[in-house]
Amino acid sequence: MNATGAPVSFVAHVAMLALISFGGVPGVLPDLRNFVVATHGWLTDQEFANCFAIVQAIPGPNMILMMSFIGLKIGGLPTAIASALVTFVPPCALSYTAFRYWERFRHTAWQSRVRRGLTPVVIGLVSAGGYAMASAVNPGWVGIGVTIGAAGLLLTNRVNPLWLLGAGAALGGLGLV
Repeated sequence: MNATGAPVSFVAHVAMLALISFGGVPGVLPDLRNFVVATHGWLTDQEFANCFAIVQAIPGPNMILMMSFIGLKIGGLPTAIASALVTFVPPCALSYTAFRYWERFRHTAWQSRVRRGLTPVVIGLVSAGGYAMASAVNPGWVGIGVTIGAAGLLLTNRVNPLWLLGAGAALGGLGLV
């Protein structure tokens, strides 16, 4: 990238997202996409969607990989390493500290309320991430139909999601979706 401050700006934004993320990458996907694609134009919608698809297919910590791939594109290897580090070091330190206090107050009324309140927050953030990814590409009516069909199968049958993922990959590989 041409901008000198781009790597620093990206790493700082990743650190902030890592500290507030619930539900992993899908929870912060809309903000990440807006920051990287819409605001700064460091990646196109298609490149962003491709990064997300790759990290979902690779085993391992997908948020760290996603931030590293984007960091590599923005500022090379140093930015990739820095964004990987800020993706897990600050949240791990915060989680360690919070867990110590969380366990101390395990049986209090406020803690069960917080847990119940976080459930819809996580569901909303993951749904927003799905919407952001769907908006990043133009799947057409066939893609929408395949998505609705896969969701219907998952909700009504005990189909292993890997079969649906494989079928989607085959349809995409054949150029049908």
